[in-house]
Amino acid sequence: MSEHAAQASAATRAKPTDLREAVSTIAGYWWVGLVAGISWLVISLVILQFDSASITTVGVLVGVMFLLAAVQNIAVTTLPVEHRWVPALFSVLFLVSAVICFVDPVSTFAGLADMLGFLFLLVGVWWMTQAFLERAVNPMWWLTLISGILMTGIAFWTAGQLFATKAYTLLVFAGIWALMQGINDIVRAFRLRSLRDVV
Repeated sequence: MSEHAAQASAATRAKPTDLREAVSTIAGYWWVGLVAGISWLVISLVILQFDSASITTVGVLVGVMFLLAAVQNIAVTTLPVEHRWVPALFSVLFLVSAVICFVDPVSTFAGLADMLGFLFLLVGVWWMTQAFLERAVNPMWWLTLISGILMTGIAFWTAGQLFATKAYTLLVFAGIWALMQGINDIVRAFRLRSLRDVV
């Protein structure tokens, strides 16, 4: 009886230590989020400064944005968190979008402009889902939720526009998307860093 109690006590003591080690390991990679956030900000700056950019360049840049989003979500699936299938599913969707952009950037630009509302809706839904998944561990989860709600509103507005307006909107809002993603990543990175200092 006392041996069973001792084993239960040892298991209880091991759980907080394992949790602390897991948090410490994850928090040690806070700089990855910072680098990703800065990369998103640079991409947004490049896109938002285009005045007569070639359609091919824009198609490739949008492909890079989708590729970065896919890589970030693949990285999340390697962490010991619940519901890892959600970022895995979105990483596949972002990866497919990136491949399409790289295969034929010119046609992709026209296609993206045509279905821009759907793509923005996809991103908005993912951000809202991500916010609720992080709610228990991230006190800044509402920032991601607000970004998702804004992106969803933009998606419905974009869907009702003419093609020429959609093409211009693709440039402007792709830059805004990268900007919002960069800000979210930087905030999340510094939140992770503060967890590292606490642990």
